[in-house]
Amino acid sequence: MATVEDDDSTTESAAQGSESALPTRFGVDRLVLVVAGITAFALFARFLFLGERIAHWDEGRVGWWILQYVHTGDYAYRAIIHGPFYHHVNGLLFSLFGASDFWMRAVVALLGGLTPLAALGLRHRLRDIEVALLALFLTANPLLLYYSRFMRGDPIVAFFMFGAVVAFVRLLDFRQARYLFLGVAGVALALTAKENAIIYPVTWIGAVVLLLDHRLFLAREGERAWTAILKDRLVGFIYGVWHWLHWILLAVVEFFAIVVFFYGPRDGDPGDVGLYNAIGQADLGMFVTVVDRATVGAWKEFYGLWVDGGMSDHAYIPYLGDLAETLGYGALALVVFAVIGFVVDRYAGERPRDLVAFSFYCGFVSVLGYPIVTDIQAPWAALHAVVPLAIPAAVGLGLVLRWGRDALADDDPVGMGAAAVVVIVAVSFVVGMGVYGVYLAPQAQEGENAMVQYAQPGDDVRPALDSMAMAAAANEGTDVLLYGDFFVDRGTNATTDFVYDGYPRDSQLVPNEERGITLAPACADWFNSLPLPWYFNTSGADVSCADGTMELEDAAESEPPIVIVGAHDEDDEDNQENEEAQAREQFPEYWSATYELRTYGTETVFLIHPDYVGEVNASATPPE
Repeated sequence: MATVEDDDSTTESAAQGSESALPTRFGVDRLVLVVAGITAFALFARFLFLGERIAHWDEGRVGWWILQYVHTGDYAYRAIIHGPFYHHVNGLLFSLFGASDFWMRAVVALLGGLTPLAALGLRHRLRDIEVALLALFLTANPLLLYYSRFMRGDPIVAFFMFGAVVAFVRLLDFRQARYLFLGVAGVALALTAKENAIIYPVTWIGAVVLLLDHRLFLAREGERAWTAILKDRLVGFIYGVWHWLHWILLAVVEFFAIVVFFYGPRDGDPGDVGLYNAIGQADLGMFVTVVDRATVGAWKEFYGLWVDGGMSDHAYIPYLGDLAETLGYGALALVVFAVIGFVVDRYAGERPRDLVAFSFYCGFVSVLGYPIVTDIQAPWAALHAVVPLAIPAAVGLGLVLRWGRDALADDDPVGMGAAAVVVIVAVSFVVGMGVYGVYLAPQAQEGENAMVQYAQPGDDVRPALDSMAMAAAANEGTDVLLYGDFFVDRGTNATTDFVYDGYPRDSQLVPNEERGITLAPACADWFNSLPLPWYFNTSGADVSCADGTMELEDAAESEPPIVIVGAHDEDDEDNQENEEAQAREQFPEYWSATYELRTYGTETVFLIHPDYVGEVNASATPPE
């Protein structure tokens, strides 16, 4: 049976080898070809049917804000919608290619598809088979696959931070400054996607402390005292920082340059505070203000909401249970192999590999820690555990494969059978969950897919949205009429100026008389309506609201192409007024289709004018 110290093992000493020794003498590195092939498949899997899933509530919300930035040129950091990465990157894509569900997710799909390439950066610390398996885990894990097709900051953070870890490991091993700058760029870009990136260095420090503690524990059996070893480590660290101080200072400049570029406010009015205004006008005073808003101001916004705002005041156990359920559904094989890889590497070898232990500690602490800091129960929180756990998982699966290989060489049918069963079960689980959860049921209703978060529409609303787009292109006047308490909020004119002195107008840092944002359509209960405002915006639909039966009767005279109303629930004691029946009575000739706007509890009726049904909306039913 194979052990961790067999003849093809790779230990920490491999880090001392030259990078030039990695390619084969024929110039074709088979491992590079394998990982490149895996990466090509990762990209294919992420872009396949990328635009088919209806936008999640949060995708619709952030997508709408990105479009406002594209239309107005106004941007200021709003902590409630997290970092500015998507505003600037997707804003550019929307300007070039148009706003759609596909282009909304293209960047995260690209980054998720390229992440397996980073496994090659660890080949000096891992066996070749482990590098290939790491790339496979990063490619095929169902949870990673699902959320690399989802416009959310968490996968961007996880991918950039994984790349940063790879860069910093190579910095330690090869002492080349380029890895310092790559790692710092990864950290800075992760921070522009979502603020929880600041948690990563904390977990890294904790993992390093555990590694140091392990070294000091082993030192008890050596000739040198643990205090002497600790002193040597500290002196070496201080000397290294001093020797690299000029590079570190440049890296600090790089970090803040990235942060200021992304977090710096923009304003379409040339006279107002904005990064491009300051640069274009060579206005040093305005530029200083921009830097202040991008750093101090952004920190105040973040701290006021996410640290001091009580957003994470909730019971711990339910959130831990929800995270465990997500891992069990979308990453069970990876977690099991990670435990195997960590335990065997740590206790069966002559010297455990720091990278394996470090990654396991980071993943394990993330499992325990994210239920504390997250504000809602969401499967995407598990990404921050799954990505680091992929490294020990690759080690664990590699060990099982070596057991099978040795059993085959020893003509051991029991060993071969056991290894084959483990691999077949694991592969079946990953493929089955991936195909079902990502492609067949990406917007499943409650209880059907644990990777789907509650605010994902449970039904495919696309046919009704196609009818809406058809109406927006052909109709004059109101294209969509919202009706009922769930969708109508009796608002007035929407705000078009979203930024005041480099701050968002809903910020506590803005004077009271200047504060306030009204979202479009202003008459709608905007948050209840999500993700529909995103589709209203992308289709250019003209949206109106009817508040009460009198307004509904008046609106019926113009025959709006689409009428949206909440489905009547006879069991809801707080909503006995049958608004659905009222709408159907006013539009008796309209076809109808009913969809869930969340995974459960939000059945919504779309009434569609006969002129806009046709073949576009095969899911609609004719009037009775």
